[in-house]
Amino acid sequence: MARVVQTIPSDTPARCAVYGAPPSDLLDVPEGAVQLSPLRPDAAALERMTDATFEELVVAAPHGSIERRYVLAHALRILAPGGLLSVAAAKDKGGQRLRGELEEMGCEVSERFKARQRICTVTRPTEGLQLDEAIQAGAPVSVPDLGLLSQPGVFSWNRIDPGSALLLRHLPPLSGRGADLGAGLGVLSRAVLQSAKVEALTLVELDRRAVEAAQVNVADPRAQFLWGDVRETRLADLDFVVTNPPFHSEGIEDRGLGQAFIVAASRMLRRSGTLLLVANRHMPYEDVLRAHFRNVETRIEEAGYKIFEARK
Repeated sequence: MARVVQTIPSDTPARCAVYGAPPSDLLDVPEGAVQLSPLRPDAAALERMTDATFEELVVAAPHGSIERRYVLAHALRILAPGGLLSVAAAKDKGGQRLRGELEEMGCEVSERFKARQRICTVTRPTEGLQLDEAIQAGAPVSVPDLGLLSQPGVFSWNRIDPGSALLLRHLPPLSGRGADLGAGLGVLSRAVLQSAKVEALTLVELDRRAVEAAQVNVADPRAQFLWGDVRETRLADLDFVVTNPPFHSEGIEDRGLGQAFIVAASRMLRRSGTLLLVANRHMPYEDVLRAHFRNVETRIEEAGYKIFEARK
């Protein structure tokens, strides 16, 4: 099972940390800054850092308001009094609310605008910060409608997305050894493991928060959890792969992501192994599927989505 909790050794000097991927032309990230992104398996966990660890933090603010306030509150928590916090957000993706959110937490904010970004700078006050509400709101939580542990910021954190819902309705019984690529909270994996003929299932997911939630949600001894990039994962000789691949990177549509998932799945599957993939109908996946699989069939086309079954 992948290690999903990482910390910085106490003897490691660390003056600056960075969360997310700030625009390099707008915010300076000092060389050697500690990475705190939940999307990097080599990064430390923001939530687990000790108070007053850093003198400077640089943050690319998340788009979702609950997640953004959670990240800002933790950033202020681990910043030393008098330390500098620099935050950037696109105007149409939280930037217009950024200053007000920081002020509500007890900060005096200076603000500038450049290239459709709002950039806020804060010197952490020595007292008067109000962080608890934002930290509690963005923490892992049980979602009653799903019956799952989740967290704001994880993909489709409080609902089953339409693509996964469609695949769940049409998922055939599977057998042997398989993988769920981009497993998220484990929604598809739970359904796959209802088949007694499934011997083992590896959940591969890049978001640490989702991995930790899935470890609770998928309480089956046949399940293994791998925190990492599907494109770099070294699984082999699998009987099946299921996936609802992502097609956004940093909030921008990236059709190459899903195509890379298809290539990775073909590499993982044994001869005659099966890929079951659900995707938005407009995504250009057919050519890549036919290039890497002997047989490709569109099993379902419904409500703007397609389910492909491809055999190696």
